[in-house]
Amino acid sequence: MSKRYLGVTLTVAVWVALMVVPLFADEWSVSQMAQYVTYGILAMSLSFIWGQVGILCFGQAIFFGLGGYMMGLTTLERFTWFGGSQAMGMLLATLVPALAAYVLGKLLFVGKGLSGAFFAIVTLCAAFIVEICAQRIDFIGGFDGLLGVPPLMASWRTGDDMLSANETFYFVLGSALVIYLIVLFIQRSPLGVALAAIRNNETRTASFGYRTIDYKVLAFTISGAMAGYAGALFTAQFGFVSPAIIGTALSTEVLIWVAVGGRAVLLAAFLGVLLVRTVESVLSTALGPYWLLTLGAFFILTVVVMPEGIFGRLMRLPLPKAWRAPTASSDQALSMRKTP
Repeated sequence: MSKRYLGVTLTVAVWVALMVVPLFADEWSVSQMAQYVTYGILAMSLSFIWGQVGILCFGQAIFFGLGGYMMGLTTLERFTWFGGSQAMGMLLATLVPALAAYVLGKLLFVGKGLSGAFFAIVTLCAAFIVEICAQRIDFIGGFDGLLGVPPLMASWRTGDDMLSANETFYFVLGSALVIYLIVLFIQRSPLGVALAAIRNNETRTASFGYRTIDYKVLAFTISGAMAGYAGALFTAQFGFVSPAIIGTALSTEVLIWVAVGGRAVLLAAFLGVLLVRTVESVLSTALGPYWLLTLGAFFILTVVVMPEGIFGRLMRLPLPKAWRAPTASSDQALSMRKTP
């Protein structure tokens, strides 16, 4: 097999393997895998802005939790005008975090803006502040959060039966696949070229006439929408949402998933979730209270030895043919692909 197409083959194999999970696993395992796939969407949202644009965000859980709260408030009919609609809950869980990411991006990227470690520190502080605020707002349940959120329902069936474990898994997996394909299309479009150029050298990209702040805000908004949708799926599966999923703990954990899997490749980050969560389960059983120390050592070792992540090289897809033109320099390629 050609090394160039190894990533394509493995990518197809991963999605096919996930699709057949319900054929070989029991109901509990299928439900567990659906939760991992949900986290995988969150990991892809961070991979998009970190790997594609070079924006390291320590507050990704803000958008995840916001999406979860929108889903919970809507389906529990705290927003009475929506009648508890799950479809409306998912729509709000996508749009509201996207709006929050847009506003936050405008605030942080304006002027010279924040970047690198400064941006990471500010978003980490933002996650901490949002978590504390969520604990003190009675409308969203305060410290206990919102309980009794309805599971995903099959509205097309009589009686609005809830989805089975297999149906829930396929709904979540289908959502993940659609999101993956959309973001992959963005990455391989002229917009993706501009975002990658900003990651590599923002000053040079701006010299070609690109409004780099607008591009970064757009990418941040897309990432926020992805994370918010994942939060809605999480809330529907677990039946609750609390301040714990909107703060620093989950924001740090998703960073580990993406770094271990490979931040530059969407599916590598996705697989990082499956690997780390599986290792966590094994270590917590085998090592008791020392499993966190072992996981931390595993994370450090992975980052030092494999900076591209465990799956980064394996899952990397070949560049489009037009991007591999040997006669065009990177600067010429960027100028030719400039988007309005």
